[in-house]
Amino acid sequence: MLLFSILTAAVAPGISLLTYFYMKDRYEAEPFHMVVRVFLLGVLIVLPIMVIQRGLLLWWGDQPVVFAFAVSAGVEELVKWFMLYHIIYNHTEFDEPYDGIVYAVAASLGFATVENVLYAVFQPSSAGSLLVRALLPVSGHALFGVTMGYYLGKAKFVSKTISRKYLMLAAGIPLAEHGVYDWIMGSGSTYWVWFIVPLMAYLWIKGIRKMNRANSRSPFALLGREEEVKL
Repeated sequence: MLLFSILTAAVAPGISLLTYFYMKDRYEAEPFHMVVRVFLLGVLIVLPIMVIQRGLLLWWGDQPVVFAFAVSAGVEELVKWFMLYHIIYNHTEFDEPYDGIVYAVAASLGFATVENVLYAVFQPSSAGSLLVRALLPVSGHALFGVTMGYYLGKAKFVSKTISRKYLMLAAGIPLAEHGVYDWIMGSGSTYWVWFIVPLMAYLWIKGIRKMNRANSRSPFALLGREEEVKL
């Protein structure tokens, strides 16, 4: 019974956040089965990511900056980007800019949920520590996903020449954000909270703005405006 409670507490933040971002799609919600499928793909990439990270740790060591930006953030964000680009980017269901955010967040939260479950099972976890993880790493992964999905959504609906720039930004910016987050959390400073709180506030504010911009560029929104003008 205790294990069930711990697992429920570990899974709940990811499901709650995914529901929140899914419900923010204003014009045409993605098929539920597609979102679940991408979430499960995020779960499945945990193992290859762990193997790659272990290999890089043995090769490069655990120097804080290298670990934060290359081993941790670099591997996780690039693998997620690779999966989304090759499986979702050209899918017919990806038909408006906000869809990039939905799918990137789903993949990120699939990964983060497994990470949270492993932490809860193998580390002594109190209700307070699980709450902190919900507010920081789990929501952090979701917000890195918002950034990645936003630029994937921009790349999808522009010319091929311009799309290359946005595809690079879709990989590079969340990697940088994630790296800064990991560097702060792994710094060992007793003042880490003074840095992580402003960072998370920035990510949430920026993320909500990007969600609004992506929704505003939906072709379904533009069609609705044209119909209003005709009326």
